[in-house]
Amino acid sequence: MKEETVKAKGGAGEVIRTVIYALLIAVVIRTFAYEPFKIPSESMLPTLKIGDFLFVSKFSYGYSRHSFPFSFAPISGRIFGELPERGDVAVFKKPIGDPVDYIKRIMGLPGDRLQMINGVLHINGKPVKRERVEDYVDRDRYGNVRRIAQYRETLDNGKTYLTLDENVQGLMDNTDVYVVPAGHVFAMGDNRDNSQDSRFLNHVGYVPVENLVGRAEIIFMSLDGSASWWEVWKYPTSIRWSRIFNSLRG
Repeated sequence: MKEETVKAKGGAGEVIRTVIYALLIAVVIRTFAYEPFKIPSESMLPTLKIGDFLFVSKFSYGYSRHSFPFSFAPISGRIFGELPERGDVAVFKKPIGDPVDYIKRIMGLPGDRLQMINGVLHINGKPVKRERVEDYVDRDRYGNVRRIAQYRETLDNGKTYLTLDENVQGLMDNTDVYVVPAGHVFAMGDNRDNSQDSRFLNHVGYVPVENLVGRAEIIFMSLDGSASWWEVWKYPTSIRWSRIFNSLRG
């Protein structure tokens, strides 16, 4: 009997150690390798939809205190830091107000001059190549079909992606020139008329490189809103199967 009791206690201790090890491994992976994120808004339509789940690589731009859970780390600046490429989809901590996670496309690097002119983005005095393609069509949350003008932009580095232009004269379709300060980047949403981004200097503004969390890599799950993530029995009809494993590298 005594021997059996000792074995039972040892078994419980082993389970506890296994759970602790698993949690530590998960924290290490989320901090230094990949972290999952869920998309809560339409600011990156059509690239990202509400209900998309994606992996962000934490090592792409190096590490800062924002690489750690709750930004809790005694780090100043970035370690092994590298600048994003223009066109990367990146997660960053909003630099103004509450430091919540934002996901946008990096359009400007330090020293760049950006301006919106009649809905066309200009980088360093040159318009970004922009081609009209078929309308973006889907349903709003009330089930109504909506059609939005859609464009394909292609950057000088070859990255290409789709953007939406819902209003002919949107609020930020014509702007002053933005000059990106040293140590900062300029971020924009692909849903150009429905994105609070670096164009709004008093709300987001230029993003310090230190605030970068990582680069969005791939969509690993997408739910259309008819089921919560834990309602697995509804997955067959609520998963957007065509979006799974879509690369976000452009």
